[in-house]
Amino acid sequence: MLVKWIRCTVTDRRGFERGQRKWAGLPGEPGFRGQGGGWSRGRQGVAHVFAFWESRSFYDSFMARSHDRLAASQNGTYTDLRVTLFDHRFDVKTGFEPRFTDADVVRVAHTRVREGRVDHFALMQEKVWNPAMAGSPGMVRGLFGEAPGREFLVLSMWHAAAEHGKYRQERVERLSLRAQIQADVEALTGDVVDLEPSWTV
Repeated sequence: MLVKWIRCTVTDRRGFERGQRKWAGLPGEPGFRGQGGGWSRGRQGVAHVFAFWESRSFYDSFMARSHDRLAASQNGTYTDLRVTLFDHRFDVKTGFEPRFTDADVVRVAHTRVREGRVDHFALMQEKVWNPAMAGSPGMVRGLFGEAPGREFLVLSMWHAAAEHGKYRQERVERLSLRAQIQADVEALTGDVVDLEPSWTV
């Protein structure tokens, strides 16, 4: 599965949200699996959208045919658009599905890993972070994705921001030490996203 992560700074909120509804046409596209997103809790006006495709070839075909027509209605409503594509490597918890209806927030962690540390980083994700997240109350589902250039995405869906906050407060520092995160990670950025139900496709 291919994961597309889009983030931008919205300058015309009403126009952007109106344009966001145009993506309701996506389910007719071959290989489309789901899309959702919302607003950053920590950064004013920053929107995140996550789209899922069965494969890169289905996605490339969509980009060549229908994308520009659907995207046209949002032209001029945002700046600083950044798009990254990740290949799904494994699930956090079990049976990831690109559904957004049973979660209120998404936590996104974007990591660049040091050269020579990718295998260790992925192993720690599987053996240390995944079990801790999967066992946390309120964690719905998640995935671990990889992009070229030693870039990784951990996407986790939560019932509520308070539950994610409790997990962070109680466990992240201890888990970071156990996973030797300082040795693996060159750069780490993240955000917590309040999902907008009307953006779910």
